[in-house]
Amino acid sequence: MQGRIPSTGVTSNLRRSMMTTSHTHTQSGSARKSAKTASHTKANSSKGHDPATSLLMADHTKVKKLFKQFGKSKGKDALEDKARIVEQACSELRIHTRIEEEIFYPAVKAALGKDGDMIDEALVEHASCKDLIAQLSVMKPGEEMFDSRFTVLSEFIEHHVKEEENELFPKVRRLKALNLEDLGEQMQQLKQSLSPDSEVVDAH
Repeated sequence: MQGRIPSTGVTSNLRRSMMTTSHTHTQSGSARKSAKTASHTKANSSKGHDPATSLLMADHTKVKKLFKQFGKSKGKDALEDKARIVEQACSELRIHTRIEEEIFYPAVKAALGKDGDMIDEALVEHASCKDLIAQLSVMKPGEEMFDSRFTVLSEFIEHHVKEEENELFPKVRRLKALNLEDLGEQMQQLKQSLSPDSEVVDAH
């Protein structure tokens, strides 16, 4: 019977080397995955610096400025100014609403899970705003209820904006299941298709 060949130092070292290399590769793969997840989470949690919520907040700012301009419209050119302001504000809101309802809200609701009722409430608020926008679109400044309808619209929007920016957006930025980079790109593409002259929002 042939005797057992003892392990040499070289063979033992080779086995240890192979085991170490395999373990290192496993750690490297896990590290890459962890780094990717951490990077994704960090990008989502940076307040106001992801492309999705930054685009929406830029829209909010633009529309709020128009509301202020409407309140300051006085003198002989007031009716003309109001007509321009209301037309622009309603146009901006129509585009903003489509972006939220077609892209942002569905993705966020799916990621929120049981907290998705926040999106349902936002959609109810949208319905009220769209109704006022439809009424204003067939009216002219100087007509009865024109100023009142636009004022109520501005109040609805300001309430809606406050809830989104203070409650919804912070939650959205913490969602690991949501890629706000990809979502923001989709939203920007839709915005540009609806309004070719719109500015690209640089969130970085």
